[in-house]
Amino acid sequence: MSARILIVDDLAPNIHLLEVKLQAEYYDVVTARSGAEALKIAEKEKLDLILMDAMMPGMNGFEACEKLKSNPKTWHIPVIMVTALEETKDRIAGLEAGADDFITKPIDDFNLMARVRSLLRLKMVTDQLLSHTGHTSANSRPLIEKINKRVGKILLIEDHELRSTKISKPLLKTHKVLVEGDPVKAMKLAGSGIDLIIVSLVSNNFDGLRVCSSLKFREESRDIPILIVGDPEDEARLIKAYDIGINDTIMRPIELQEMHARVNTLLRRKFYADSLRDNFNENLEMVVSDPLTGLGNRRYFDRAIEPFFTALKEENEDFSIMVFDIDHFKRVNDILGHDMGDQILKEIAARIVTNMRAIDVVSRYGGEEFMIAMPKTVEAEALIAADRVRSLIAGTPIFVEGQALQITTSAGVAQVQQGEQLRDVFKRADDALYKAKQAGRNKVFPAVYKDAA
Repeated sequence: MSARILIVDDLAPNIHLLEVKLQAEYYDVVTARSGAEALKIAEKEKLDLILMDAMMPGMNGFEACEKLKSNPKTWHIPVIMVTALEETKDRIAGLEAGADDFITKPIDDFNLMARVRSLLRLKMVTDQLLSHTGHTSANSRPLIEKINKRVGKILLIEDHELRSTKISKPLLKTHKVLVEGDPVKAMKLAGSGIDLIIVSLVSNNFDGLRVCSSLKFREESRDIPILIVGDPEDEARLIKAYDIGINDTIMRPIELQEMHARVNTLLRRKFYADSLRDNFNENLEMVVSDPLTGLGNRRYFDRAIEPFFTALKEENEDFSIMVFDIDHFKRVNDILGHDMGDQILKEIAARIVTNMRAIDVVSRYGGEEFMIAMPKTVEAEALIAADRVRSLIAGTPIFVEGQALQITTSAGVAQVQQGEQLRDVFKRADDALYKAKQAGRNKVFPAVYKDAA
């Protein structure tokens, strides 16, 4: 499905003009003749972008935009304000109402499409992050309120001292600003936690478009929003800048309130995307890790050892697994309680992982059971390692709430055979663990091979 764009204008010819332009680019277009109608459509339909006429009878575009941005269901939809008004105060009013950008009439096709594509890219990234993290537009509002209080770290790439001072000085009241006139040095700074990059297109000593292109090409800076400063008559280069991937433009002479509004809008989007990405990484970690012990969980283990099976099949590279189980753990829980049981699990996990190699995969496989995979290891070597860990656990008391507890473990060890799957080798190792338990516990037993008599 193509991007869905809402056009809001009280005049039918204006709607038709924009509709033709957008449909020619294969966008799906919805229309509204008033601000009130636009609010209803935005509530009910999935929209990717809104083109809002500023001057309409009844509820004007500024009011409609403000209501959209204050609604938990619609605040995330990018809004481009369309206006015939060129005065700075009107542009500022649109941005302060929450508009993400504005274009003036008569509308230039290239300028319109450049801004539409830029905002649709941002909307697409936001939607992807929302879907991955389980956030919705409504429940993300507390996150946004917190983000609005953050201080941004801005890199200004400008080699003219007076121009750089005019930009950096007012921004320093609310943000941290680094000024660099050398593009090479600026590239290095871009990887140091920068939240926004402002690039001058009017420098005589470097090509601002080339700098933007390099920033978007480099992995460490490609996700940092870029605001470029240019001259109104340099429209061709400004359009090219959007094709490169910059996020916004501001024209000279710079109006300070407009600059603050554009900077703050870009920073909010950056912080929001960062927060969602952090949340996604945290959720991903929760999916594959055990919250009690900090070890990988069963899902993590199953995925982590896939390369070992590949190496065994393609290069005949040995690997072994071991299954550890805490002896009499149910009795420990029943007598001492689950809180102390959790402390014991954490201590056993720490002792196991600190006594294995860095290349070994250690996980809590479930309950009081731990699974370890040892690459490039035959069964005899794995047995020695398992018995060493067993001995260390048994030989040192575990202190919980002032009590010294003597805890032991049992283990089963199996070397993976050609053609085996994880369930096959796990069953063999688990059978060996059962035999170790039956033999009196605090022991390590080897597995029986499939082809053994």
